[in-house]
Amino acid sequence: MDTHNDSAAGSVAFGQMLRDCRRGRRLSQLDLALHAEVSQRHLSFLESGRARPSREMVVQLAEALDLALEARNRLLAAAGFASLYPRRKLDAEAMKPVRAALERMLAVHEPFPAMVVDRAWNLVMCNRSLPKMFDLLGGMEAMAARVGGSNMLRMTLHPEGLRPYILNFEDTAAHLLARSAHEALENPALDELLKEVLRYPGLPGRGRNVDFSIPMLPVLPMRVGLGGAELSLFTTLTSFGTPLDVTADELRIENLFPADAQTEALMRRLLA
Repeated sequence: MDTHNDSAAGSVAFGQMLRDCRRGRRLSQLDLALHAEVSQRHLSFLESGRARPSREMVVQLAEALDLALEARNRLLAAAGFASLYPRRKLDAEAMKPVRAALERMLAVHEPFPAMVVDRAWNLVMCNRSLPKMFDLLGGMEAMAARVGGSNMLRMTLHPEGLRPYILNFEDTAAHLLARSAHEALENPALDELLKEVLRYPGLPGRGRNVDFSIPMLPVLPMRVGLGGAELSLFTTLTSFGTPLDVTADELRIENLFPADAQTEALMRRLLA
């Protein structure tokens, strides 16, 4: 076994991934070197594969890049080290406080819809109000079956999902695609999903060509037509502040808020 060649190949793989992560953050080598408190020369050697990082250096660089925990594990693996952050199932005993917090946040948001999704927009949990809202559109399970699963990106953008009901679809889709494209830079599962979604007909042409100089909106406005009525909703995203588990790091609570009195009254009637 040629361990020297294996080591060299590992250094190149790590260097390429590190370079991709840095560029995804729109940082120069000097910017990252300053953030990580290393010399630009050493960082250049790491990216080119001429130097091999220590485990501590990988963690230091991942912290400076503010990578998701799963991406940090992949960076460690590329450098030849074991993963640092575990991935527990949500129903594991150690995750009980996490589940309890999620359930509480979902419940207190009623009568307005709220859901828990992972970084690839897969639906993990929801409160009672979300299915009630989908009942006005033929049912949540029926829509999921049409679009290929309970994935909120599919359900929003698919021609047989929410899309026909969204009155401002162009604006909603453009912002959702821009945000997803940014997150997909370090999330392989979301990257594959985004490639699938971008094949849907009639999506805004911006797609993956995201201009990162344009700041993202703080909320995502969406107007949904229901016969003669109209729901006007905006969303907020909440995540765990200090996660040390990959599952906890990937979960986000998306709360839908009424943007006008008519929407609020309808939401309250639905749950009542």
